[in-house]
Amino acid sequence: MQTPGKFIVIEGLEGAGKSSAVAILTQAIQTAGHIVVNTREPGGTAMAEAIRDVVKHDWIDEKVTVEAELLLMYAARAQLVQNVILPNLEKGFWVLGDRHDMSSQAYQGGGRQIDQNMIESLRAITLKDFRPDFTLYMDVEPKEGLKRVTGRGELDRIEQEDLSFFERTRERYLLLAQQDHNCIVINTMQDMQAVHTDLELAIQQFLEN
Repeated sequence: MQTPGKFIVIEGLEGAGKSSAVAILTQAIQTAGHIVVNTREPGGTAMAEAIRDVVKHDWIDEKVTVEAELLLMYAARAQLVQNVILPNLEKGFWVLGDRHDMSSQAYQGGGRQIDQNMIESLRAITLKDFRPDFTLYMDVEPKEGLKRVTGRGELDRIEQEDLSFFERTRERYLLLAQQDHNCIVINTMQDMQAVHTDLELAIQQFLEN
């Protein structure tokens, strides 16, 4: 789907440094003369934010099925795309997303081990042929990523999953990144300055092309 604006997505596990990446890329895109609209998933609209709360809440007396989690993710995504992302792209603005469809492919497909055909069916229904113009996958070893987020405070329902869940998720992320010619992998196990330099180089190359 061709639009006047561009849709750029930052992906990664917990603790990968997505928030810092958002700040760096926002500054670079604005400096290039574009208006930037920031979004996050799940969330980004009133309804999608309500879904985010439901997804992340620790339902102590109720098991959240993997199917329910997947459906909620795509419901929130559909609201965000139709109400925020597409309208802003059509205005010529650049939309910078903290997560998008690759997250569901990795977390629910890899981590939860949901059948890929089920995910593809939901993707076709909710997103059709809509895809990011450019994706930056912030790669971090799961053990290190969880160590970073543990210091931030109380973990949400998904962040409380065991290490093997995040290892499966990372493995799927890396496979998806390899298959996507519009995706760049950023190694966040480097020192912070090296990560920032790699991000700046990646976005500059995209801007120039």
